[in-house]
Parts: sequence; C-alpha cells; structure tokens
Amino acid sequence: MEDYGRFLALLASALLVGFASVVISLVWVFQYRGGLSWDGSSREFNWHPILIVMGFVFIQGIAIIVYRLPWTWKCSKLLMKFIHAGLNTIAMILVIIAIVSAFDFHNANNNPNMYSLHSWIGLIAVICYCLQLFFGVAVFLLPYAPVRLRAALMPIHVYSGLTIFGTVIATCLMGITEKLIFSLSNPPYSQSPPEAILVNCLGLLLVIFGALILWMVSRPHWKRPREENAKTLRHIGATPEGTEAESTMTNSNADKSDPRSNTEAARKQNITFDEAGQRTTM
Repeated sequence: MEDYGRFLALLASALLVGFASVVISLVWVFQYRGGLSWDGSSREFNWHPILIVMGFVFIQGIAIIVYRLPWTWKCSKLLMKFIHAGLNTIAMILVIIAIVSAFDFHNANNNPNMYSLHSWIGLIAVICYCLQLFFGVAVFLLPYAPVRLRAALMPIHVYSGLTIFGTVIATCLMGITEKLIFSLSNPPYSQSPPEAILVNCLGLLLVIFGALILWMVSRPHWKRPREENAKTLRHIGATPEGTEAESTMTNSNADKSDPRSNTEAARKQNITFDEAGQRTTM
C-alpha cells in the first residue's frame, strides 16, 4: 500500500476521535441529562443522541472504510461484503431504536413531532440509509444481479452512501444545537455553561471524524487491489493468466500460447469484475 504509515495514522486518529465522540455523548447524558431509562421521560430521549452517535456516525464510518484496511485484503471479498453489510445493519438497528425513543418521548409528553429541520433531514437520512442497505444487499451481496447492473449502480451506491454519511453528520450538529437551546435556561446556552462547551466539543469531534473517514475513502491509492479478483476468475473456470479459449475469442489470429495476450485478457476481465461491484465503499 502506498503511504501505508500515513494511512495507519489517519485510521488511528479516526478511531480515537470516533471513540471519544461516543464517550463524550455518554458523559453528556449521564452527567448532565440524568442517565437512561425507557419510561417516556427525558431519560428515554437520552437514548437518541447516544445511539445516533454510536450507530449512525461511528459504526457507519467504520463500515465505509472496512474495504480499505490492508490486512483484510487477503480475506475473500465475499467475507468483506458480509462484514460491510453486517456493520451497516447494526448501525441501522441502533438508529431505529434511537428514532423510536425520540417519538415515544414526544408522544408521552404531548410534544409535536416532525416540525424542525433537524427532524425532517434526519428522517430522510434514515429512510435513504435503509434503502441504501436494502439495495446494496440485493445488488452487490446476493449473487443474482447481472454484472452490467452492478457496474452501472456502483458509482451511485458509493456516492449515495457518502452523501448519507455527510448528511448524518450535519443532522447531528443541528440536533445537539437544538437540544442545548431547548434544555439550557439557567445559565442559558449563550453564556457557554460547561454542558454547552462539552457538547460543542462533541460536535467538533463529529466533524473531524467525518472528515477523516471521507479523506481515507476518497484516496484512490488506498483502494483494495484489483488483483484480488483473480480468485473470482478461478472460481468460474478462468485463470489469472487467461485461457486458450479466451485468446481465440478475442483474436482468432493470435498465438494461443502468447503469455502477453493471455495476461492482457485476464487483466481486462479483472477490471470488468472489479467495476461490477467488487470495490464498494458503502
């Protein structure tokens, strides 16, 4: 891997920042908001920020970069797809619980639902995330979608996944600001009490975590190598060096024993399989 040391430094920084974000959300809830419960009180609502930060931000971020971890490149691509889908499924479950806790708290206290920009964008992000996971499993994990369909949908899958992740970060910032404005009165948010400073730091960490994840996933030289797809070719009866039949089909006048021709044919097949859904990031 090119710039392996830099990648490890960024990965360690992202894990540290993400873990710190989860810890700070727990400190906020238990030190300033009264802890957790499931009784319709404000303590039930406290599940919302914790599970959103833990699932929608931290776990989703790890799921995005799981293909970039160089020590996983020796694992089968199918295994990595299951890990990627599994992490996103865990994140989705935590997000659904977080949404239920917010609605349950509002309903128990006769508070209106879905009136703020935070709630609008948040619900849209949740719906898009569920659709992203469903179509990702249906197209890229299950072995039924044709190769051309995978190749056509891969750029959309990647773009939509990263867009959802960025939107989630922005929605979190709106949510924690809204919560502080509503909750702090003596002293108010404008006077920067300790709780406000703590939660502002949480917002900064979320932005830093998102920036680190997006930077790592956008570097083309940190992608999983294409040569790994030679395993896929062997499973369907081809070899990384090409076959005699393939050489005949591509060029009837070519020498079947020409290693350069065979290698070129295999390289093209590797790229075809690679572009057909083998290098997803989200």
